Amino acid sequence: MAPKGKSPGTTPSKNHPLSTPSAKKVIEDPLGKSIPVEEDELPNGTITPKVLKLAYPLPEHISPTTINNTESLLRFVILALTCGAAIGSRLFAVIRFESVIHEFDPWFNFRASKVLVNKGFYEFWNWFDPTAWYPLGRTVGTTLYPGLMVTAGLIWHFLRLINMPVDIRNVCVMLAPGFAGLTAWTTYLFTKEMSTPAAGLLAAAFIGIAPGYISRSVAGSYDNEAIAIFLLMAAFYTWIKAMKTGSALWGMLTALFYGWMVAAWGGYVFITNMIPLHAFVLILMGRFNNRLYTAYSSWYVIGTISSMQVPFVEFLPIRTSEHMAALGVFGLLQLIAFVEIVRRLVPGKQFQLLLRAFVVLVFVVSFAALVVLTFSGWIAPFAGRFYSLWDTGYAKVHMPIIASVSEHQPTAWPSFFFDLEMLIFFFPAGVFWCFKELRDEQIFIIIYATLSAYFAGVMVRLMLVITPVVCVAAAIAFSKLLEAYIDPVIPESEEEIEEATAHQPMSKAKAKKIAAAQQNKGEFNFTGILGGKGNKGIFGLDTRFAVVSVLSLFLFLFVYHCTWVTSSAYSSPSVVLASRNPDGSQNIIDDFREAYYWIRQNTEKDAVIMSWWDYGYQIAGMADRPTLVDNNTWNNTHIATVGKAMSSNEDVAYPILRKHDVDYVLVIFGGLLGYSGDDINKFLWMVRIAQGEWPDEVQEVNYFTQRGEYAVDERATPTMKNSLMYKMSYYRFHELFGGHPAQDRVRGQTIPSTGIQLDTLDEAFTSENWIVRIYKVKSEDAIGRELKAVSSFEGGKKLKKSASSSAAAVGGKKSRPNM
Repeated sequence: MAPKGKSPGTTPSKNHPLSTPSAKKVIEDPLGKSIPVEEDELPNGTITPKVLKLAYPLPEHISPTTINNTESLLRFVILALTCGAAIGSRLFAVIRFESVIHEFDPWFNFRASKVLVNKGFYEFWNWFDPTAWYPLGRTVGTTLYPGLMVTAGLIWHFLRLINMPVDIRNVCVMLAPGFAGLTAWTTYLFTKEMSTPAAGLLAAAFIGIAPGYISRSVAGSYDNEAIAIFLLMAAFYTWIKAMKTGSALWGMLTALFYGWMVAAWGGYVFITNMIPLHAFVLILMGRFNNRLYTAYSSWYVIGTISSMQVPFVEFLPIRTSEHMAALGVFGLLQLIAFVEIVRRLVPGKQFQLLLRAFVVLVFVVSFAALVVLTFSGWIAPFAGRFYSLWDTGYAKVHMPIIASVSEHQPTAWPSFFFDLEMLIFFFPAGVFWCFKELRDEQIFIIIYATLSAYFAGVMVRLMLVITPVVCVAAAIAFSKLLEAYIDPVIPESEEEIEEATAHQPMSKAKAKKIAAAQQNKGEFNFTGILGGKGNKGIFGLDTRFAVVSVLSLFLFLFVYHCTWVTSSAYSSPSVVLASRNPDGSQNIIDDFREAYYWIRQNTEKDAVIMSWWDYGYQIAGMADRPTLVDNNTWNNTHIATVGKAMSSNEDVAYPILRKHDVDYVLVIFGGLLGYSGDDINKFLWMVRIAQGEWPDEVQEVNYFTQRGEYAVDERATPTMKNSLMYKMSYYRFHELFGGHPAQDRVRGQTIPSTGIQLDTLDEAFTSENWIVRIYKVKSEDAIGRELKAVSSFEGGKKLKKSASSSAAAVGGKKSRPNM
């Protein structure tokens, strides 16, 4: 970069197309040509202009007004195109398949949104769902974050108000792409506060297509994260503005976005602790001022009150340990402000004594109050999810339901490159640049980067949280590189510096520096790609072209990678799968919707469906039938009951099914097609959760071979083979292979050819590709026989006496024989 001028001057970008910190003034030669100059001040106070050399010519006779107007127009167009690209890149699923809701949780959100727009807000607020968690039911209004549904409902009502009657399903499907465009805009505003508008445009482009964010915001991904990242960046942007300006208005806007975030996503706790931590670090660095006090106080007071309006949150902001940091920093700021006021009114020595006594008194009282409130139970301790972030093995031992979710597993290193590509390499450089300048707002980036980097490594799901700060930091580093090599000003060579300073008086220190530089100067230096002696250093046109070309190639590869990942990995709804035929054509696998439609058309309205909790929301949303458990996972005992039924033999499982009025049991099986997300692969989590409630009846070790292997072939243990899950998955499986060995394509194991007999269940439906299998629970025998005896009688098999029958015979009573 060219050396900076020493005298004050106007910003170059406002006076000339040369937007560099070196060009402090622009003059015109006799021919009318604009020439950038620097001003050097001599020891006698004389200011001499110095013409700078340019690497390439600049446009002539362009007024500063034209430059500014063109710059603003281009910035607006680029930002608009970036927002459009952010929306368009998320539409692969709609184009390839149709407008359909994805995954599992979005189906409940969609169902709740239909209740909101069809029955009204108060019905939604007081909605009790008797079909969920049968027979307990669920009070929905007080057990969910309503921000997502309310946002979609408001958009739906607005479109109807302007005579655009759009179905609520299409609003839900397109909500995430729409807010992704808004996220790009807020990221631009946030980054502009940290660096330059150019860095802001790059950050907007990065977050618009980064797979780490697209993975949770494609069309159809109607989940809380669809609007949460926009609210996260909006809250952070308004906080930075409030802190820099000291405006209570910006603090209030921060609180409003924070309140919206609280209503939309449980991850609001990240904001709740990020802002206090930033304020606390600034206090420790001695940067307390009235602007910080006004910004934080207005945010905390209004934000806390607004967050308490959400029924699911209520008094948590003042009664849980996760929120105590925000309260503590608020109190600390009041203490510091009070001390500053007293400092102005009390003489120095008396002030020191009073200050020490006051600080000690406040600390003792506050600590004692915290201890008393915590031990009395008024302030709740940290939740298990909090401990699982700091101890990666905590959830597996104490909360197996949380550990069973794939997105709660630690992040593999390749995932960082897969979701962020080149940004993960520019990210540290951007953080370094923030350390170099270390302004108040850049300290926020450093804290955000440090915390999110740790959390993203602990949990796959939190890759979503690190993506915005990676995009911002990478954009800062990338823009600094581009600015350095696009800047047309050529640094002066040593000969030119010597010649310019030879006839000018200089200080002794400057003379020593020049003498030292001459001593270290070599006889010959290579400059540029072609070599030879030159005076342009690394800012020669050849070097400029090489660096800018490489950076442009990086951008091209980044766009290509993001498009490929979005298209291939993140644009397939879980309810509709796709594969490729031998000729390359696409094959649609629609087993899930096929099975749910069968349930809707062929079962009674009040038929109870039992499945693992992953599929509860989908069954309720598409099949409209009661379920025992779903993705809300609020009742561990209920989920463990389902796990016990699945992992036990039929004698144990059947009473559980009848006790809970189960009519049908649904399992997911991918052994035929190679679908790895089936219930056999999740089966061990069912065992572990059931073992947590009934450790004497269900033990994980019984499902492993003697060598500690998880096997489903001939090596499988009797406990495994007799479990209800195993029988339902592999029932009639060997018949598909026409006498040849039955091969499980997921586990890569050969299933025994011995037929599996089900005594308490009847196969009711199996989808086209055997992914979804549904069994009807048999009713008790009309004449009181056990179902095993009935199956044996109908199969013409000879009955065998069970242990219980033999014991009864010894007692002199003849018991009914059992299989």
